[in-house]
This record gives sequence, C-alpha cells and structure tokens, in this order.
Amino acid sequence: MSARRVLIVDDEPNIVASLEFLMRHNDFDVRSASSGAEALEVAAVFRPHVVLLDVMLPQGSGFEVCRRMRADPAHAGVRIVMLTARGRADEQDLGRSLGADAYVLKPFSTRDVVSTVRELMPR
Repeated sequence: MSARRVLIVDDEPNIVASLEFLMRHNDFDVRSASSGAEALEVAAVFRPHVVLLDVMLPQGSGFEVCRRMRADPAHAGVRIVMLTARGRADEQDLGRSLGADAYVLKPFSTRDVVSTVRELMPR
C-alpha cells in the first residue's frame, strides 16, 4: 500500500471516477465511498492521510462525517478537504469549525485539487 492514501467521498460517480483517475495519476493510493456511512467504514480500514469529502451525501452529510472523524482519536492526523458546489461563507465556517482543513468549490480545477492534497499530505 502506498504511503500516500486518499479517500474520495462523493455520491456522484463521474466526480469519483475523475478524482480517482487524477489521484492515481499523481501516485496516490485511492479508495472511494459514496455515502457518509460508507466513508466512515472505509476510513476505519484504509486509514487515509487525506479525505476529499463532499458536503451533500446520503446516509450522513459531509459535515457529520467530518465531525465524527474529528471525534475519533483513530483519525487524529487525517486531513479533510470539503468539496462543495455551495461556497457560502456560513457553510465554510461550519466545516472549519467541525475540523475541515480546506475547502474546494465545485466545479473544481484538477490542478487545485492535486495541489491541495499535496500540501496536506504528511511529509
């Protein structure tokens, strides 16, 4: 398993496929989940370094996943990047107050996503 692990959490298959391709092309080990509940299950086993986390998800919003990951000592070092089509300041404030490390707005630049993940990846 690669030392650089990324978990992609989004319920839109085209976005997941695009991000998976992008992350693998940049030598990251990648797993994906399509719901909040699945994200927590995959994270417990995969132990990602960075999570790309959609805000709007079935079975637990991205905010709920972020909150639960931050409350779990097993995920203490995980960096969380919220992905959202809604960039309102109050939503970003909520995400940051729950422990999100960064926000990327949809539609996103692939260059920006890779740059953000690289910046947050442990050295």
